[in-house]
Amino acid sequence: MPVHRVGLVVHQGRDAAREAAGVVHAWCEAHEVPCTEIDVWSADEQRRSAREEARAAGDPDLVVTLGGDGTFLRGARIAVKTGATVLGVDLGKVGFLTEVPACDVTTALDAVHAGHAPVEERMTLTVRASRLPEVPAELEAPLCYGRGPVLPPPQARPESTAGDGWGLPLDVNALNDVVVEKLARDHQVGVGVYISGRLLAAYSADGLVVATPTGSTAYSFAAGGPVLSPHMDAVVFTPIAAHMTFNRTVVAAPDEPVALRLLPHSGRAAVSIDGQLRGVLDPGDWIGVYRAQQRVRLVRLQPTDFYGRLRDRFRLTDAPATATDGESAPFFRPDSCVPPDLAGLRLPPPTAAR
Repeated sequence: MPVHRVGLVVHQGRDAAREAAGVVHAWCEAHEVPCTEIDVWSADEQRRSAREEARAAGDPDLVVTLGGDGTFLRGARIAVKTGATVLGVDLGKVGFLTEVPACDVTTALDAVHAGHAPVEERMTLTVRASRLPEVPAELEAPLCYGRGPVLPPPQARPESTAGDGWGLPLDVNALNDVVVEKLARDHQVGVGVYISGRLLAAYSADGLVVATPTGSTAYSFAAGGPVLSPHMDAVVFTPIAAHMTFNRTVVAAPDEPVALRLLPHSGRAAVSIDGQLRGVLDPGDWIGVYRAQQRVRLVRLQPTDFYGRLRDRFRLTDAPATATDGESAPFFRPDSCVPPDLAGLRLPPPTAAR
């Protein structure tokens, strides 16, 4: 399906990103495709909600991000609101989301425009809350120091909010995670955690992460959580520096919501969505995190090699054991017809196509 309008998200702090932006603009001009730079902010500008960004850019059907995973997440929050696909050009260092090298950006745009690029969908999370979150004016400066302008407070989704006691559905999507963490260094958060409406435990911790499988390699992983395949659906709950015996991750089914209620003795807590501060919770406030209906649509030039990237990003080939084992042969070698009992499995491509 041809590209009709491009939204461009550029990491302005990187020369390579600005150079790649020139390539994208040139491609769009040559193909008479309108191109608008979006989510552009500076210290003296106000940032806009995802819906406002998409509307101002003319509702692009392709969002191109030039940077690392942080830049990709900025583009994804906009694309998910309109169903646009996201093309992530890799200019980062340790990311998992962007896969297209900058040298291949023209090839990627050609493939998308010709309808030859496969699209991979990823699960996102959304949130209901006991009240609309906001960042108090006296806390905005210290909380956002060195991070640039804060996004506007989330608003309720434009759908019906009927149903007493169910909270307000927030107009947000998280591709990676929703994080509740302490504001004061000397005061942890006390949180009651409920899964599928049942109390799991009350935690005293530095914070709590609710992540998607895509986000399992981000903050949740740094807090000791497991790595999940991004091709699956699940809700991953990981406590951060919990002061209790049970400090393990819980991997819930995709239809099992996770609710976090700040206990009366808790300190205030910051709520971040995909690394962006979106509000402050007071004791007694709660949020419910669950699988969203919207999914992020990622452009891929070839099947995703998630485990190869995992190996490379964490330098697993540098482990001492690999020095004696050498390069291991693949377990599956689908150079011929796939046997019936393996049909339908996600297998590597034939050797000739690698």
